[in-house]
Formats: sequence, C-alpha cells, structure tokens
Amino acid sequence: MTDAITTPKTTASTRGGLVTREQGLQSTQGTTTIADTVVSKIAGIAAKDVSGVYTLGGSASRALGAVRERIPGGRVNHSQGVSVEVGETQAAVDIDMIADYGVAIADLAVSVRRNVIASIERMTGLEVTEVNIAVADIHLPEDDQADDAADRAPRVQ
Repeated sequence: MTDAITTPKTTASTRGGLVTREQGLQSTQGTTTIADTVVSKIAGIAAKDVSGVYTLGGSASRALGAVRERIPGGRVNHSQGVSVEVGETQAAVDIDMIADYGVAIADLAVSVRRNVIASIERMTGLEVTEVNIAVADIHLPEDDQADDAADRAPRVQ
C-alpha cells in the first residue's frame, strides 16, 4: 500500500503534510502564498537562460530598464518583459522577447516555454496553464557594433 498519489501532476505524497498540486499550496500546517513578482522573476530568469534569447521586453521597457540600471544602486529587472497571473494553484505567463538572428523562432519558443514551465512548477508548485511568447524583434550582430560606435563618439564638440 502506498500513500503517493499517481496522477500526472503530482509532485509529492500526502504523507506527513507534504503538499501536492491537487492540494494547492495548503497543508495541515498552513497556507503558502506566492507573489506575482516572484513568479515573474522566475519566468524571466528561466527565459533568459535559453540560448537564442537576446533579451526580454519591447523597446520601451528595455529603454526604461537601461536607465534604471545606470542609476547608482539600480538593479537588473529580471521580470522585464514578463507579465503573470497567479491564482491559488495555477499561473499563466506572457513573455515579450527579442531573439538572436539565425535562431529558429518556433524552436526557440518551444525551448523557452519548456524552461519557464519547468522552473515555475519546480520552484513554486504552481501548475503553469500557459506561456504566451511574443517575439518583438530580432537582434543583429551589427546592432552591437553600431551601439559601440555611438558610445565612443563624443557627445559635445
């Protein structure tokens, strides 16, 4: 006789108050709530870890992020380009990203989706119902060279 539940979404047994997805984040010892910002940071870091993702966010959010990072004491916003909806037992994720040139976008989306789902489900116990990906642009290698030239040029004469 076993105490483990064998449904496909089970992450733990019910023995000793351990939590399963079917029970949500509740146990006999209490309830755990996870903030949207936690899930969005996990999703952002997981998406950036996939080879072929240049950065996350559209042009406006990237520009704001660049300004924020240059401010003394400013930090990298890991949830830039990521929005989430978190319920009691489920989460949905939307990601805006820029892909590296030459990467198969369909394959990249599959890899990002897989990594985001695995990371969120492993770290939070939430079931990820969907991960929507919007590719806003393609990063070209010559874009870096143009940015470097602009940074070296004097701003005043």
